[in-house]
Amino acid sequence: MSNTRRNTLTAATMVLPATVVIVVALVLPTLILLRYSFNQFDPTELMISAFTWENYAEFFSVPYYQSVMMTTLTVALLTTISGVIIAYPVALFLARTTSRFKSLFVILVLFPLLVGNVVRAAGWMTLFGAKGFLNVTMMYLGLIDEPIEMMYTDFSVYVGMLNVMLPFIILTLQGVLESIDYSLTEAAENLGASPFTAFWRVIFPLSMPGIATASILVFILTMNSYSTPVLLGGPRFAMMGPTLYNEITENYNWPFGAALAFILTAVTIIATAISSLYFRRRLKSFTV
Repeated sequence: MSNTRRNTLTAATMVLPATVVIVVALVLPTLILLRYSFNQFDPTELMISAFTWENYAEFFSVPYYQSVMMTTLTVALLTTISGVIIAYPVALFLARTTSRFKSLFVILVLFPLLVGNVVRAAGWMTLFGAKGFLNVTMMYLGLIDEPIEMMYTDFSVYVGMLNVMLPFIILTLQGVLESIDYSLTEAAENLGASPFTAFWRVIFPLSMPGIATASILVFILTMNSYSTPVLLGGPRFAMMGPTLYNEITENYNWPFGAALAFILTAVTIIATAISSLYFRRRLKSFTV
């Protein structure tokens, strides 16, 4: 047996267990859910085996579900854009600092990931509530006469989502920024470029792969988020994750819930593909 064939068999043997787990735990359930999305819902029998597009047609014919999708896309885009803007300076600092406390700074960034999303959302609830820390403090100082409604608003959801996503963005950007050779900026400044020009024309283009990776990761996570919108947004703030969950668990409409799941997946994939093309063209424009 040749070495090439032996190496191929060895690689296939190593990959096989993970492939089996993925197929059994992810691919097969997904295919079953896809089949459910073409069934018919019946209040008495819950689900009737059929092959119909009416569940998908209902989504596109009912303005409420289109509004939910637009809200989900808006939250995901705003969280991604604002998250990258806020996280970039922090990641740049962590990448360039030579302080002996760098490990401590990284631990502080990692620390929120050690706490569940529900616990973090509960913390924001105690901060934003009518009798929460912010309202009580401002009323004590005489800045306001009555509590400001901060809970169950768009603002509370955005803040909660940023709190969840910032560690992912910072750590992703830090890894890319640490791999950059910063002597290039010194060379640019020696050739007459200002510090800002050197950063914009050298460091920022080299960090674009990290920005792209972090943006796509956060966008996907935000599109499929559940606990933060439910706890901080309340029933009035509808996103796709909680909506399809309610269809399955409260309305017991598995066919329509499955259709919502695949519509959400399709929109996420399409938006991710578009953003990938944008970042690729953006990177080319920097290198030309």
